[in-house]
Amino acid sequence: MSILVVGSVAFDTITTPFGRVESVLGGSASYFALAASYFSEVRVVAVVGDDFGTEHEQVFKTHGVDLRGIERAPGKTFAWGGHYAENVNDAKTDFTDLNVFENFQPRIPQAYLDSDFLFLGNIHPALQASVRAELDNVRLTGGDTMNYWINRTRAELLETLKLMNVLLINDAEAKMLSGESSLPRASRKVLTMGPQALVVKHGEYGATIFFRDGAFGIGSHPFRAPALPIEEVKDPTGAGDSFAGGFMGYIASQGHLNREVLKRALFYGGVLGSFAVERFGTERLQSLSRAEIDARFQLFRDLTHLE
Repeated sequence: MSILVVGSVAFDTITTPFGRVESVLGGSASYFALAASYFSEVRVVAVVGDDFGTEHEQVFKTHGVDLRGIERAPGKTFAWGGHYAENVNDAKTDFTDLNVFENFQPRIPQAYLDSDFLFLGNIHPALQASVRAELDNVRLTGGDTMNYWINRTRAELLETLKLMNVLLINDAEAKMLSGESSLPRASRKVLTMGPQALVVKHGEYGATIFFRDGAFGIGSHPFRAPALPIEEVKDPTGAGDSFAGGFMGYIASQGHLNREVLKRALFYGGVLGSFAVERFGTERLQSLSRAEIDARFQLFRDLTHLE
């Protein structure tokens, strides 16, 4: 099964208590694609500039990621810089240079129209909707958003949510989107906006999936997966995108869609997110093996008694 991800490819400059790196490969689509590549065929639609070289392409190609949907535009690739203090859950942005990403208009290659799964990365809701409109036959559409779009483009976002099967956001975004201070109430309200399932990420505390009544099976009981205790978090940048890649990648690797598959996918999302934070940028995702992924998944099983 193939997954199409639409999002950003970027160069990140990151400072944490464990060091500093400059212009390393990042961006939502990069983290997602590398994480998902351990489970399924991945295709990427994004835009890069003249500074995106063959060495960067090779990172994706080594993992079998299809880059035919990456557009090259004159100028520089999207760049972001940020730092983390002792609380590595809180990123402070130093700079955001959109560069060629500022005028990004996703163009879906003809060869991608048969994609089985779609993930709409954190881009303008109108662009997310335009991509979804081109892919009529996807089995499941996942998507992401953030506080900027919730506050600035609410009307477009509400229309786009009707096109998503699964929305992946964090606690604060769920409460902001719904206007509710209680997470259970917030989740129920978000599910009335369109998605059949809502994955709420709790950072170092795991994730919870909420189901609309009757979606992917019977009932509406939520399910929570804890996070694995990580001894040393060097760089949390991209952990959420890596989680999404592991989550969607596992789903795409299965022959059917039901609640048990989505619940198990939470654990694989947590596994990929836990690896991503062990090194700066996408470095750890580049060097993983499926054996390491399965071994860490087994730790989850032992921790939670997952069948």
